[in-house]
Amino acid sequence: MLKGIVVVESPAKAKTIGAYLGKDYEVIASYGHIRDLVSKNGSVDTNDHYKMLWEMNDRGKKQFKIIADALKSSSNLFLATDPDREGEAISWHLLECLSEKKQLTKLNVKRVVFHEITKTAIKSAFDNPKDLDKNLIDAYLARRVLDYLVGFSLSPVLWRKMPGARSAGRVQSVALRLIVERELEIQAFNSEEYWSVIGYFSAKNGAFNANLTHFDNEKLEKLAIKSEEEANKIKQKLIECSYFISKIEKKSIKRNPAAPFTTSTLQQEAVRKLGFSAKKTMQVAQKLYEGVSIDGAMSGLITYMRTDSTALSADALDGARNYIETEYGKKYIPLKPKIYKTKTKNAQEAHEAIRPTSFARPPSLMKSHLSGDEFALYELVWKRTVASQMENALIDQVSVSISSQDGANQFKAVGSTVAFDGFLKLYIESTDNESNAQQEKLPALEENENLGLNKIDCQQHFTQPPARFNEASLVKKLEELGIGRPSTYATIINVLQERKYVTLQKRTFTPESIGYLTVSFLRNFFAKYVQYDFTANLEEELDNIASGEMFWEKVIDAFWNEFNGTIEKAKELTITNVIDLVENDINNYLFKDIDESRVCPLCKTGKINLKLGKYGAFLGCTNYPECSFTKKLSSQQEAGQPAFDSTQQLKTEVGKIDGESIFLKKGPFGYYFEWETTKSESDPKGKKPKRMSVPKFIQEPSELTIDDVKTLSNLPLTLGKDPKTKEDITLNLGKFGPFLKIGKTSIKLEKDISFLRLELNKAIEMTST
Repeated sequence: MLKGIVVVESPAKAKTIGAYLGKDYEVIASYGHIRDLVSKNGSVDTNDHYKMLWEMNDRGKKQFKIIADALKSSSNLFLATDPDREGEAISWHLLECLSEKKQLTKLNVKRVVFHEITKTAIKSAFDNPKDLDKNLIDAYLARRVLDYLVGFSLSPVLWRKMPGARSAGRVQSVALRLIVERELEIQAFNSEEYWSVIGYFSAKNGAFNANLTHFDNEKLEKLAIKSEEEANKIKQKLIECSYFISKIEKKSIKRNPAAPFTTSTLQQEAVRKLGFSAKKTMQVAQKLYEGVSIDGAMSGLITYMRTDSTALSADALDGARNYIETEYGKKYIPLKPKIYKTKTKNAQEAHEAIRPTSFARPPSLMKSHLSGDEFALYELVWKRTVASQMENALIDQVSVSISSQDGANQFKAVGSTVAFDGFLKLYIESTDNESNAQQEKLPALEENENLGLNKIDCQQHFTQPPARFNEASLVKKLEELGIGRPSTYATIINVLQERKYVTLQKRTFTPESIGYLTVSFLRNFFAKYVQYDFTANLEEELDNIASGEMFWEKVIDAFWNEFNGTIEKAKELTITNVIDLVENDINNYLFKDIDESRVCPLCKTGKINLKLGKYGAFLGCTNYPECSFTKKLSSQQEAGQPAFDSTQQLKTEVGKIDGESIFLKKGPFGYYFEWETTKSESDPKGKKPKRMSVPKFIQEPSELTIDDVKTLSNLPLTLGKDPKTKEDITLNLGKFGPFLKIGKTSIKLEKDISFLRLELNKAIEMTST
């Protein structure tokens, strides 16, 4: 008789935990939620306490049967799903289904919670089982109801009043608003020219340069010098002066290490340092959490990756400090462990920060057991955690003021040196606005020392518009505003791209035309529900449900009563109402390529305005149908550059195969490769070109090489034979993504460009674990 049936979310997690528990337990994966809300109107009854209609998909039915059958051999059910709201909900759904099948009464059900998959953590969790957390389940239900009511009420209105729009969402629409409003700021930005003046001086101990800060007894603001002519006039006067050091200020600055990773900061830093998307970061982190094979045994390498907390356990603090002392010496350990507090709005700190599960596994020892992506992320987590417990860095900073002899003109130079590197020995946090400019080390200087002037240089600059959001800065902004939860950011970003509201160009987000129009519609007719504060306050109420401070139905009541009224009003809108307000709201975007008068360039009498057709929005003439002028709306490329014409076709040569050029193109259904057409006298049009679609999950098609094209065109591709079984190892691409096949076994691969570059030795390693 088994001691118990253990349910977890994934097969990888099941494999790791099963190895720790042994043969007395059967560990079964549910593959996430076994059921979900029925995807149709009426699945939430707003007249009956928001009663929900659930259904199982085929996978859910299969896994539920496996679990139900297994429980015939044991009366003990251990729910070991993830330690958060979604994990609690997965377990709750399972119990509800067992109850419906009358199987629950005979079971002894316990919830086991752990934040790292290690032998010690698993044993402790099973020694101290709990009950399901009703508050977390209520918080889950509230979120599902809210998201359903917004999606299934607002989206149909959006489709009817704004053709071409895909959907609206409680958090997704607010994230889209951030991206669109940033782009509108960029479009409205007027760049200003300004100049800076730099003096190059020689002292007795060396040369250095300094920036002009005061001229003719007046302090110079950043934009004070507006033209080359003005800068040259200043230059001529400065050349005639002699200079000396009027003041030297020295100070020592302490630089603190960054806190250990939360979900949000891990996503941000992985974007900046590794070039990972938020989605990829979470996928790789999931693998490190659930376990990898190390010397034949499965082991989780990092703690749970969905957390708001920056706290470390006492054991983790001891482990980090012992490692630092061994590797770097006592001077790198502060007297007391560093304690960090989360500053993020609506943060919850029930978990630990993301950290290594053991400080006896430095990255150098783990490299041979991990894929390239896994190693990169593990090393990032490792270094950030260890550095967070290292001593502060000490920076000696020197500020030198240089004056003309009459005191009317002043330059300033700032230099710095690292007096003690501290945590900088291991890790430096990245930022979104990093500058390549570094403060130079100044020569030894003395106050009142006379200086020689080598030259005066004038440099032209232009003010820059605010930067577009990239994944890191968007995640940071959402977290600062308290919008959504960090665990959902990757999904939100992915949905915005999948539904063509935004595109990711050069790793920054650019709104598509339907993104502009959707945000404008929502700002005009659902203003309250895309306000940042409203969304953050609602998020706080949902968190209060999770902590037991609020009743979930009251929160939904307050939202639905008002929101439903707004929906009913919006249904009465005419297309003319919508067009008038949207034109007024985003006219700078809509008519940016149209003459200011908006006179039709074709008939010369009509006026260009926004039109909404069956397949979306476009610009057209008021004299239609007599005048046939139309123009597609387009996305904005670089600020200050001509807009991209959506009728143009992207065409880039990738390379050649058997002498034929291969081009990467973009059509109405996405990216594809096209083989060069050959023409001859007998076939003047040329044969129909061979074409091959680029998998839609590849985020950056421009990064595909000619070798990738060869691999893609040869799928299914035999990589080689398994050295043990002698069976072929085949790489292929199916309906659900790329996979490896050996015999009857299939192994899913990452949905990214890496599957095209998989080598035989790595494939053998993957199929043997």
